Amino acid sequence: MAVLNEEQEMLRDMAREWATNESPVTEFRKVRASGDPKAFDQTAYATMAGMGWAGIIIPEEHGGSDFGFLSAGLVVEELGKTLTASPLVPSTVAASAIILGGSEEQKAKWLPKIASGEAIATLAVDEGPHHCPDTIETSVSSGKLTGTKAFVPEAHGADLFVVAAKDGLYLVEKGDGVSLTARRLTDQRSHADIAFDGAAADKLATGGDDLLNRVMDRARVLTAAEMLGMAQTVFDTTLDYLKQRVQFNQVLSSFQALQHRMADLFADLAQMRSAVEAGLQAIDSGVGAERAAIVAKAEANRVLHTISNEGIQLHGGIGMTDEYDVGLYLKRARVLEASWGSTRYLKGKFATLSGY
Repeated sequence: MAVLNEEQEMLRDMAREWATNESPVTEFRKVRASGDPKAFDQTAYATMAGMGWAGIIIPEEHGGSDFGFLSAGLVVEELGKTLTASPLVPSTVAASAIILGGSEEQKAKWLPKIASGEAIATLAVDEGPHHCPDTIETSVSSGKLTGTKAFVPEAHGADLFVVAAKDGLYLVEKGDGVSLTARRLTDQRSHADIAFDGAAADKLATGGDDLLNRVMDRARVLTAAEMLGMAQTVFDTTLDYLKQRVQFNQVLSSFQALQHRMADLFADLAQMRSAVEAGLQAIDSGVGAERAAIVAKAEANRVLHTISNEGIQLHGGIGMTDEYDVGLYLKRARVLEASWGSTRYLKGKFATLSGY
């Protein structure tokens, strides 16, 4: 496990207490039942921003705490444990794009708003059903952006889109030339296809040719951090269930075959945590960030897929019912596994980086 300083421990504990007491899974169920296309509690997100979580990676001169990605990951992990619906991850990733590639004017305009929660931002990259940032067709002419983006997360609540075009990343505000079509995915969160038709675009011009790759690294590690929190909760919930469910006059946890399965999951979870924390630390240090981010997301995909499947199976038939929370984690897991690179895509990318 990563060695945390005192401030990071306090941040993690605060996030854990808030998520447990103020944002349990029942709060997500309320959001889901409301039918609001934004699919998150705006009051709750204002509270998160008020606690400084929206500005963890943002420099102090722009209203943030500049506390790094490991610290941001600690908060995201705790929120993942309770399936807290919020735009915190995409907004943080979008902020990182502005930090890495924005001009001083762009930073001064947007970073304080993102840090305070006044503005929500998200990333619009993919144009088809699969993550493939190498095949972007969106283009910009005379400052106007035209193209389509698919499955944009938290799009309905976003005020700003960081959009990948053929020649770089652009800032596009919600408004004229931007139209959303909601996509209902299995996790019941906000996703949309976006058509940009001559929308005013402001290029992030100082990040270099690899800006999109570096932003993808950050998207992958923060998504992996959310998945880590989910995997931990599914494991804990399943273990608790096995300890109290009686079959043939014995609790299920007394059966050796089930003990072996849970022991395997425990080992997988430890390996996942190591990979995710290494990815977050690599982003902060700038050393080996791309490889570490790929490994973190690939391992998160593998382990959460396995744990969510096992959680359903070990709960038996009731695991498939909406009454039990474990099914909600599986549905969110499947969406996150496809976000910013499936396991197959990430393995291929890692092999390419390794010269194969």
